[in-house]
Amino acid sequence: MKEFLIQRYRPDPAGPAVQPTRLRVDDNGRILQADRHAEALFGYAASSLTGQQVQQVLASRQDDPFAPAHRHRLDNGQTVLVTFRHRDGFFFTALLGLRVETRDSDQAATASIILKDSDTMDGRVQRLAEQSAGFGLWELDLPTNEISWSPGMYRLLELKPGSELTPEQALFYCQTGQARVRAMFRRCIRTGQPFRLDLTILNSRQRLQRVTLAGRALKNGGRVQKLGGVLVNHSEAMAHDQAKQRALQILEATTRASPDLVVAIDTEFNLLHFNLPWSQQFRKAFDLDPKPGNNLRTLLQAFPNERRLIERLWQRAFDREHFVAEMPLNRQGEGLPIYEFHFQCVRDARGEIIGAVHVARNISSRVQQSSSDYRMRHDPVTGLMNRRSFIEHLQRSMSHRQKRKSVDGLLFLDLDNFEQFNEDAGSGTCDRYLRELAAMLGLRVRQRDALARLAGDTFALFIENCPEPRARRIAEEIREQIDQFRFEWQGQTLQTSTSGGLLILDSELPEQADDLLTQAADLCHTAKTSGRNRIHTAHALQDAASENGSDQQLELLRQALDEHRLILEFQALKPVASVTWGDHIEILCRVPGQAPEDNALLPDQFLPLAERFDLAKRLDRQVIRQTLEWLGQHRLLEPRLKYCGFNLSLASVLDDTFADFMAQLVAASPFRAECFCLEIREAHATQYPDEVAVLCDALHQAGCRVALEGAGASVESYSLAAHLPVDIIKLDRRVMAHLENDPVQQVMVDALHRIAEAAGKETVATFIENDETLRKVRTLGIHFGQGYRLSRPRPLEQLKPAAVELATGRIGG
Repeated sequence: MKEFLIQRYRPDPAGPAVQPTRLRVDDNGRILQADRHAEALFGYAASSLTGQQVQQVLASRQDDPFAPAHRHRLDNGQTVLVTFRHRDGFFFTALLGLRVETRDSDQAATASIILKDSDTMDGRVQRLAEQSAGFGLWELDLPTNEISWSPGMYRLLELKPGSELTPEQALFYCQTGQARVRAMFRRCIRTGQPFRLDLTILNSRQRLQRVTLAGRALKNGGRVQKLGGVLVNHSEAMAHDQAKQRALQILEATTRASPDLVVAIDTEFNLLHFNLPWSQQFRKAFDLDPKPGNNLRTLLQAFPNERRLIERLWQRAFDREHFVAEMPLNRQGEGLPIYEFHFQCVRDARGEIIGAVHVARNISSRVQQSSSDYRMRHDPVTGLMNRRSFIEHLQRSMSHRQKRKSVDGLLFLDLDNFEQFNEDAGSGTCDRYLRELAAMLGLRVRQRDALARLAGDTFALFIENCPEPRARRIAEEIREQIDQFRFEWQGQTLQTSTSGGLLILDSELPEQADDLLTQAADLCHTAKTSGRNRIHTAHALQDAASENGSDQQLELLRQALDEHRLILEFQALKPVASVTWGDHIEILCRVPGQAPEDNALLPDQFLPLAERFDLAKRLDRQVIRQTLEWLGQHRLLEPRLKYCGFNLSLASVLDDTFADFMAQLVAASPFRAECFCLEIREAHATQYPDEVAVLCDALHQAGCRVALEGAGASVESYSLAAHLPVDIIKLDRRVMAHLENDPVQQVMVDALHRIAEAAGKETVATFIENDETLRKVRTLGIHFGQGYRLSRPRPLEQLKPAAVELATGRIGG
């Protein structure tokens, strides 16, 4: 589309002034729009030019602005001299310049708004306006005493358009004010003054309507010949106002009936509503008289401490659905009542936060009557919550999890070797140590979290609304702070470490908070028995009852890790699309049984235990370390080994130090770093995309490759295959199932393969169990295959090169 500006080259000095004209023409030479000055220039009305070819106003083809000679000059910002043909047949020259050029597929770059008389508007626009806005037009012709109505008038009265009706019958619809309507009409006819009148009418279906009747005199030759006006329906707005008034009245009555302090604010801290008890207590606490619309920040400028505290509380209400706090309204005054504040955020219909409300109940009598309650709910040494209070807090938070739909964490801490402190330093010094340690931890934890001392040397921290990676970092930071904390008293220095169990609360939970605390304590026990000064992490279980034999299997796993006795196997990956030289293997792991003749534990048996008792990260590292040690003893494999893959657990994926661990191992290995590949599950990449992307970049910097394992298990597969910085895409077992017979699965696999190839990545088809699946995988062009049809798992020792006896000695073996 091109927009041209056309101006007469030599205007007629004796004729009327001709304004420049804008003409829009599409790429096919068809006129899209002409402005209102086109008629003066060309003799054609703007509407008649729309849709015509531009040649209609050109003198010849040589004057076509799309001709190459003209187009180049116009594109360079120059004007061209063109001869046009007027509607009356004469020719004239004009300067033509290019104002705007866009492709026809693009939206128009410019638009203009001009004033147009409503008389020339399309009648359909008027009918649409009447129907949408709820109004009708009327006109009274005084010489004939005839009243004309637009369709909107009939619609307001719910009459069929054109129904026969006299003015007296029309007035009958006015329930009140008929005399005023007649008086207004007479005054307007007599004086010419306009009028406006609010009425209540009853339409033909006996429905009350709130309307406004407005009119004015229409003069001709100085005399009033007609009256004209509009009837506007305000019923919908009136109903809305009435509903609003009813809601406000109910709100006023409800809050007036309550002795609690009720107040609501918007997100800018402006007071929206409050009841009389709140305003009275606010006046007593701050000597200020609040009014609706006042800003809390402005009101409390003279009370900076209270202002900051109240801002934090309300901000927390905006950030969270609900929480409870106990405190006086003003901490500067003495003898002021203590209130239990229940804060709740307020959302609109779209779910956006528009404000918050709190209801505060006076609990002073309860606090005074139970002065020992504080001691019952708090630890006397540290001042932290005690076990009873912490479990109540945890139970209350569990009941609100369904509303918040968030991930929480429960950290159980047990100080290492604390019994020795009591023997060496005495209980008094240990109490001082615990008091200082609790004060230090209280400053380090987040304000929203709950810290408690459960017993002599055990603490608990409820980490609210915190994703798993962040909860892991918080737990590790607390472990490091306790490890670095030194307490000196009367020449003695106390310093110890801590073991901890971090329980991630992200799914179905047990009904009782005690059960969660027991699970966290079990994790802490495994951390302590695994060497102390460490944090074990697991996800909470709804039913944590131990299965038969799980304790024995856990002990076998721990022994295998401690004694470096993991059984390593490998499964070969075979090229299926083309011949590729070298060994491509994936490392598998088994846990040996109690006796040599016992069957080894399979991954399905020991992996859940490793994840449950936070041994997965250690297991990953042990498998990699044992594999590289074995490879280091068989250096003749170095030219052959092209791919060596390791599966990573979620614990390793979220471990910030794993990439450094891998870099140190491959740097000391005689094998090239690029032959080692770390396989990350698609479910983990979907749940923690940022952490996985960071890990991929760090592993690439170490020279290793990364594979996305289980691709195709979710709708995120295609995006991850395209954008995640991995080198290999391994297809999920569910995608490969019945691949040879399922055309939908074939399309999904083909799409993933094409995306991977376009992104420069290789694909691996897993779980190839028969010839039919293998043929289909070859047909689709997948690069590598893995499965029992191609190769079964074998002991890692079978990978070593065969021994060869030479005159110079023995190699291989």
